[in-house]
Parts: sequence; C-alpha cells; structure tokens
Amino acid sequence: MRTSTTRDATGEEAGPGGFAGFLAGLYPDLVASLGVYASSRAVAEDIAQEALAAAWQHRGRVEALRDPRAWVYRVAINRSRSLWRRALVELAYQARLRPAAGGTGDAVEDGMAVRAAVRRLPRRQREAVGLRFFADLSVEQTAEVMGCAAGTVKALTSQAMASLRGQLDQEVS
Repeated sequence: MRTSTTRDATGEEAGPGGFAGFLAGLYPDLVASLGVYASSRAVAEDIAQEALAAAWQHRGRVEALRDPRAWVYRVAINRSRSLWRRALVELAYQARLRPAAGGTGDAVEDGMAVRAAVRRLPRRQREAVGLRFFADLSVEQTAEVMGCAAGTVKALTSQAMASLRGQLDQEVS
C-alpha cells in the first residue's frame, strides 16, 4: 500500500513527524514560557517566531544537536534579553502603574500578581523561574539554556522563590 506524504514549500515532510512538526509542537510552550519575560503575549509570540525561524534556518545543525529544544529556548532567551535591555524603563513604569492584586483570590488577579512579581526579579532569577516552571525544563536543560551549572540553576531558583514569597506576602498584607 502506497501512502502519500505532503511536503512543505522547502520540500521537507510536513505533518507531525519531521523537524517542521517538532517546531510547530514547540511553539505553544515557548510562547507560554516567554510570557514570563515579555510585556505582552504579542511580544512573546514575536520572540517565539523569531527563535523558531532561526531554528528552521539552521535546521541541519539544530537537528544534529543532542537537545534541539534547549537550543530553541536558548535563542528565545537571548532574543528576550535583548528586548529587555531596550525596554527596562517601560517595564518599570508599567509595574508602578499596575494595581496590586486584592485579597479576592481571583485566579486571574493572582496570575497577574505572580507574573508582575516574577518581572521584578533580577534577570537571571527570572530566567531560571521561567525556564523551570513555565517552560517545564529540567534543571539540566535549564542550565544548558542559561549557560551555567545545574547548581547555579538550583540556587537561582531557590533565591527567586524566596523573593517571590516575600513580594506576594507583602501584597496580600
């Protein structure tokens, strides 16, 4: 029995298999993770698309890597860092204008308070939290993306969690 395979514009096999399928499957998680860093979902989507485009452009090299997912996240984080360097003043201004979440326990308000608190963390702690808890990467994968040791990721995560607890406890009080 002969089956027909569809191909994309570059001649690559389309569908759930292949590199195109890998990238398509990675997009939603990448956008969700980048939402921690970005000032809006649209910015997170832009960064994710740029990272996936870079992966596609270098697909031969990326496919040969031990962990192509980590490479894509690394590119996305680097692009996010570049945006953060240019947008620090705007983000600080937005953080001052955002109202603190009330004690209603509303999930949306709680989520906004957590994201705002994460945005106030130092850059390396913010990256560690975003990759570990929003991207659901392992300590080892996070270390590879961040270019540091696994122990550093653990320390940054611990410091970030302590800081977040303090920030969120103050907002509730």
